[in-house]
Amino acid sequence: MLLVGGLAALLVSLSFAISLGAVPVSTGTVWGVLIDKIWPGLVEPVWSKGRAAIVWDIRFPRALLAIMVGAGLALVGASLQSVTRNPLADPHLLGISSGGAFGAILALLHTGLFLGLLTVPLLAFAGALATTAVVLGVTRLTQSTTADRLVLAGVAVSFIVMAGANVLIFLGDPRASHTVVFWMLGGLGIAQWSHLIYPLLILLGCGTWLWWRRADFNAMTVGDETAATLGIAVARFRLMTFVIGALITGVMVAFSGIIGFVGLMVPHIVRLICGGDYRLVLPASALFGGVFLLWADILARTVLAPEDIPIGVVTGLIGGLFFIWLLGRRKG
Repeated sequence: MLLVGGLAALLVSLSFAISLGAVPVSTGTVWGVLIDKIWPGLVEPVWSKGRAAIVWDIRFPRALLAIMVGAGLALVGASLQSVTRNPLADPHLLGISSGGAFGAILALLHTGLFLGLLTVPLLAFAGALATTAVVLGVTRLTQSTTADRLVLAGVAVSFIVMAGANVLIFLGDPRASHTVVFWMLGGLGIAQWSHLIYPLLILLGCGTWLWWRRADFNAMTVGDETAATLGIAVARFRLMTFVIGALITGVMVAFSGIIGFVGLMVPHIVRLICGGDYRLVLPASALFGGVFLLWADILARTVLAPEDIPIGVVTGLIGGLFFIWLLGRRKG
């Protein structure tokens, strides 16, 4: 029932995300255009070419990117919270998003697209992976074995990496730097059909691996010793989870900028509803992560319409309030 409800909420949210904006489009027109594009001739077009272009070329790719980014970040957050047994684990707080941003900025301002469209996602993944390795190295060096210290290490490394990213922006072309600064705040405005294949393939491939190891995530939430007695290579599995998380985060950051707190909030909300079984937590996190980011994007586009607020500002505001509530709840 939870997954069916999540799928229904996703479809309703998708409909609103496409219909709402500076130029309102009725939901009937939205679904009429989508059906006509997918199955030409099935419905009679009663809308203008301008309305069709707004729905198909601008808002639908943007909505699909929001779903993929939200689902990917929520999956990463849920998996990290299991292998670290840390309810505060999140790709943003652990510095993975910052590393992805560093790699993407390096590609956009300094190296150029020497591998075509794959350059930014690949360098973003490399940056996210390198930052993950640094965070794990810091925790080992300082013997920060507790959950809270892992987050502190991630936050510290994140600040250092973002300082490096700011240096790259300072040294880059001032005209391009303005665009990069806006992109760092998070946004989905660059969504195009030709770009969506990359986050889609990463989400499907990595999401399948996470789902395949769902029983291992359940065991990891109990403890390393219990997981080891069940035949799980704990260190290797944790490392693979971090690599998969860095890959998902790096690619999503490359196409959406830095969007924080999705991986923290959504898995918590899902576990409050359905419990801690990762057979439900993983798919439900993906569904509700997409729903959450769709509505965050709706707010970003409508609050100050026709201006777009960076979506990272919206998720940061909501996530900050949620983080404060979560800290109070844990204390109690």
